[in-house]
Amino acid sequence: MDVWYVAYGSNTHRERLGRYLAACRDPAAPRESRAVELDGVLYFATESAVWGGGRGFHDPGAAGRTLARAHLLTAGQFGDIAALEMYRQPGEGDGDGFGEAELAEVVARGCVSFGSGRYETVVCAGELDGLPMLTFTAPWAVADVELRAPAEPYLRHIAAGLRESGAWSDREIARYLAGSPGAAGTWTEEDVLSFLTNLPDNPRSGGSHTFG
Repeated sequence: MDVWYVAYGSNTHRERLGRYLAACRDPAAPRESRAVELDGVLYFATESAVWGGGRGFHDPGAAGRTLARAHLLTAGQFGDIAALEMYRQPGEGDGDGFGEAELAEVVARGCVSFGSGRYETVVCAGELDGLPMLTFTAPWAVADVELRAPAEPYLRHIAAGLRESGAWSDREIARYLAGSPGAAGTWTEEDVLSFLTNLPDNPRSGGSHTFG
């Protein structure tokens, strides 16, 4: 059972995604990655213990667009990544990760919250090549949470992943990230352009086995 995992945060960058997959029960790399755009907005809120700034979330109900990358994975890999984002062990609970029942419910309803915490709300953003496009986010809306600016290393990973896709120019990426709620007012378009200009091959990832 395959799905497209739509990443809009640091996992847009395949190097960063690889660290998650290495901790999954199935560590196989994505068979394909594509640039996509979702309805809704990227915003930054709460505080990451890894990065020291706001985490990225997606509000599908807000007006705007979210630049993202769709990675072709198994549903089990998707569930394991979601578990890692929640600081859980892959397969914790029923041992099956994100299974057929959960997938069917999300596809049928479009958005399902499996808990009240961050990244426990799974959204089906449509289909690509006949397979569901899934992402996870928080249950709250951008208007309902206190925004928090992302840390530079985290923002660099998102910028690197979007550039890696080849779908958007550096200026488009910089304008998009600098204008996202939470980043706006702290990071400017020129700041993000400088990140891209000076981007190393592998931006600091926050550690080989740290997530969130």
